[in-house]
Amino acid sequence: MDLKDIQNLIKFVAKSGASEVKLETDDVKITIKTGSDEKTETTTYVQQIPVGTPMGHAPVMQQQQTPVAGATAAEVPSEDSKYITIKSPIIGTLYRKPSPDKPVFVEVGQNIKEGDVLCIIEAMKLFNEIESEVSGKIVKVLVDDSSPVEFDQPLFLVDPS
Repeated sequence: MDLKDIQNLIKFVAKSGASEVKLETDDVKITIKTGSDEKTETTTYVQQIPVGTPMGHAPVMQQQQTPVAGATAAEVPSEDSKYITIKSPIIGTLYRKPSPDKPVFVEVGQNIKEGDVLCIIEAMKLFNEIESEVSGKIVKVLVDDSSPVEFDQPLFLVDPS
């Protein structure tokens, strides 16, 4: 499936009025969600599924892929070593609120659990919800609202205890 096929599928789903469509083939998994408001928004997630090598062939180095909606968690080596750092899985613009008139997803001192939405990162007109992979308490927010973020940039400090 090439980019043109994906674009045509997105246009078809948007015109059909369906709220969500999932398509899986041998090597591609696509989910298309459309908003039901008068302003139509389309969210597309494309994930390559690794294909194994048959026996008898030379081993191939495989790159581990992180889902778009997940955040990377790693230990911070410093005076904050007891905290877990949640890092950006993608490049884009970080938004701490679902929309300008809504409250922020998480605040300092708030307890979070695995799967809670921490922020949204916009990349190429797609809004990706960043979910927590750890449970704990937000100790520090390291990025301002509406600011650009790089891949693997620290976003939040979480106290897992």
